[in-house]
Amino acid sequence: MRRSLAISCSLLLAACLLATGASAQTGGSEGLSPTLSAIKKAHTVRLGYRESSPPFSFLDQSGRPIGYSLELCEAIVEEIGVDVDDPNLRIDYVKVTSDDRIDAVLQNKIDLECGSTTANAERGKRVAFSPLMFVAGTKLMVPKASNVQSLTDLKGKSIVVTKGTTNEQAIQAADKKFSLGLNIVTSPDHEQSYQILVDGKADAFATDDILLFGLIARHKAQDKFRVTGDYLSYDPYGIMFKKGEPQLSAVVERAFRKLGSNRDLVPLYNKWFVSRLPTGERLNVPISLQLEEAFKAMDDSASANN
Repeated sequence: MRRSLAISCSLLLAACLLATGASAQTGGSEGLSPTLSAIKKAHTVRLGYRESSPPFSFLDQSGRPIGYSLELCEAIVEEIGVDVDDPNLRIDYVKVTSDDRIDAVLQNKIDLECGSTTANAERGKRVAFSPLMFVAGTKLMVPKASNVQSLTDLKGKSIVVTKGTTNEQAIQAADKKFSLGLNIVTSPDHEQSYQILVDGKADAFATDDILLFGLIARHKAQDKFRVTGDYLSYDPYGIMFKKGEPQLSAVVERAFRKLGSNRDLVPLYNKWFVSRLPTGERLNVPISLQLEEAFKAMDDSASANN
């Protein structure tokens, strides 16, 4: 399974690299694509962030957006500065949720979405994605005392999911497939979903495993909740941006290739997933084989282009 998933992720990475440069778009002023032209005019890049998706995108003690995805986006901003000839671009942080993040890109409310978003074929029809930055999968969070070990143990019970996520789709599909009769409760964001479980208004919370571990660590709830079940989906993450702008796609690719060629991706991963976070908690989630291979592929790609 690990080898098969690794191969799938490597193929996905190659597909992302090809897709991001595949389409054409009429450039804006000074030959720049529409998004880059607007950034140059405003001297500002708008980054969409999530409030409660640690360690990808969340708030520190002072309410400042931080995280792995945001740091990747900041590297992209540096590359955008090269293309628009403005090394001092400002960053405007714009809050988004699972439910409105795609619309925020489509409606030009943000330039890059820096959260925990799955890059799949359905979404790829509407928006573009960076190369692979993480691989997760849907699992369950349940109280420590619960006898639930898998989704089928929840037959006839309540489960909370965050609205607009691939996890919601995965649970709905499994509910139908196994005739579980689940009461599927939705909430606007992961923090609210977590709170519904804490308040006993649901028997389980389903989302990507890494986000569940992040929430448990952030709330110091290791003695209260556990993560269980088989993977109900596999979710490759990417930075999301406007589709149909090959110049912007090239900038995003270049930022990832530079991080790959400098071998910065694994240390960056370790900073957010292995080391202690700025908010004090530690996830201790080593890099997976499939993600390490994807990062190596970016390093090899960058070397081949040098």
